[in-house]
Amino acid sequence: MELTLLGTGAPRGLPRPGCPCAACATAVGQDARGATAVLVDGTLLLDLTPGAAFAAARAGHSLGGVRQVLLSHPHDGPPVEVPAGLPQPGRVPDGRELALLTGHRVRAVAMDAPGTGYAVHGPDGQRLLYLPPGGAPAGLEQGNGEPYDMVLADVVGRPDALARLRAVGAVGPTTDVVAVHLDHDVPPGPELRRRLAAAGARAVPDGATLVVGVYEDVPDVPRRTLVLGGARSGKSVEAERRLEAFPDVLYVATGGSRSGDTEWASRVAVHRERRPGSWRTAETCDLVPLLKDDGAPLLIDCLSLWLTDAMDAVGAWDDAEWADGGERELRSRIRELTEAVRATRRTVVAVSNEVGSGIVPATASGRRYRDELGRLNTAFASECEQVLLVVAGQSLVLRG
Repeated sequence: MELTLLGTGAPRGLPRPGCPCAACATAVGQDARGATAVLVDGTLLLDLTPGAAFAAARAGHSLGGVRQVLLSHPHDGPPVEVPAGLPQPGRVPDGRELALLTGHRVRAVAMDAPGTGYAVHGPDGQRLLYLPPGGAPAGLEQGNGEPYDMVLADVVGRPDALARLRAVGAVGPTTDVVAVHLDHDVPPGPELRRRLAAAGARAVPDGATLVVGVYEDVPDVPRRTLVLGGARSGKSVEAERRLEAFPDVLYVATGGSRSGDTEWASRVAVHRERRPGSWRTAETCDLVPLLKDDGAPLLIDCLSLWLTDAMDAVGAWDDAEWADGGERELRSRIRELTEAVRATRRTVVAVSNEVGSGIVPATASGRRYRDELGRLNTAFASECEQVLLVVAGQSLVLRG
């Protein structure tokens, strides 16, 4: 099955007409995108958008052979003119299947938002799933068939759609996930590619022709990632974003509940509300057993609080205890942690504070903590495929 993406943008396109935002201002050249429309084997058109015939011509195709036009979502604004000779667009009722004379079969997939997804089976057996903007499949069942060869979805707007598909085996390691319906939520270019790669997806320019089932070299999701940043830098948001397209994430909170501390409880509540409902939470600093076990991806937030707990345990705040074995015990705990990170088979995203660039602490214990956190970050980072530094909400890739 061969697809031509006549557009890959949101329904209003990118840049949005009249929008002065930074993302729209930089959406030029290959980063400019018309509304998403997909031509399948020259015979099936998924979503009819303004200028579809011209977009097809620019890509070296014609809409003259199209025998079926299907719409995936309600279209706002003025009606789209149907080019002469093109069938009238329609939508297939959820769960119904449409058989085309060309040998393609199209099944309508129910969504959790207005719109319809389409599972397309090609004449030679290839399987494609096309999802509308802002929607995720509803009512999926575990193990319902083989993984799709290709998925076209709103990866940026609904990363949880990928998580749902992965949870039931509909998206596997060999599925080519292509982001469509791209809007101005993420700056185009390197930042978009970085975010999509973290979700195991990619973007292509308008007019690209793809062959379903052909291997594409999409960057693997790193096994181990360390996200560094200062206070309120956005480091936790970045870490959560890296796993929101995956199901059954275990969020490891190293700070505990701190009973009676209302300010801390408020911080914890904000984090919980931001996380997907399918994630589980474990409040513990006992990280080594979790890293040694097989299981769902881990999000550890954060190493800074893990270090505080470890320094409490070895008496690091007392100079005498520190000199009388406390320092040696802390080194041993850090070594045990980093060895577990090196050997883990789980996907791990860890968060830590970067404190070495700030004011020199006024107390000896503060300086000791700063120094030990720098050593912990260095040791942990050395075992990670990817290391990020988040500054003012912007992620700088230090490794990977």
